[in-house]
Amino acid sequence: MTHIVHSVQREMVIEGGPLEHNYRLKQFHFHWGAIDAWGSEHTVDSKCYPAELHLVHWNAVKFENFEDAAQEENGLAVIGVFLKLGKHHKELQELVDTLPSIKHKDTLVEFGSFDPSCLMPTCPDYWTYSGSLTTPPLSESVTWIIKKQPIEVDHDQLEQFRTLLFTSEGETEKRMVDNFRPLQPLMNRTVRSSFRHDYVLNMQAKPKPSTSQVTS
Repeated sequence: MTHIVHSVQREMVIEGGPLEHNYRLKQFHFHWGAIDAWGSEHTVDSKCYPAELHLVHWNAVKFENFEDAAQEENGLAVIGVFLKLGKHHKELQELVDTLPSIKHKDTLVEFGSFDPSCLMPTCPDYWTYSGSLTTPPLSESVTWIIKKQPIEVDHDQLEQFRTLLFTSEGETEKRMVDNFRPLQPLMNRTVRSSFRHDYVLNMQAKPKPSTSQVTS
């Protein structure tokens, strides 16, 4: 997983829906596959997407800092957005253009300003469930909000992500691909949706009417 270092001209906060408090944006990052057949950390009707964007927010009402929030229930809220192949995404291109400068491990780049809300789909519909981080320490602290509508990106934009490396400069190059957590057992999690649907956000058994289940 690569983190895009960024700054925003205004504080980005989310509220409402399944959240009881305001949550402040901490960072956003992407997961993607080596090929277009997989890459997302969630699936819909057993369908994978080639990439998934995560916008990570923390509960600044209940906690003094992100680190404390990441360890506690209702500490984090992560918005997940699927990326699918399609037309060129003009706003994403600003990020894609920086990728060659952070090709190697531990390399950072900073923007003068960037509003990540430009990467959000226009449709307000989403699935939500209580779950964990998908990277260590895998804390059960996340309210997941998975947007129903993907955003479209073109093939060249996805390929630029696949040029990044897990290795530092001077080391034998290892491409940064397949940087997603494999699907996990459902356990007892239940997914709610903001809309009536026939989709299943998992790869498990069929849900009861008006509910869905999750593997992430």
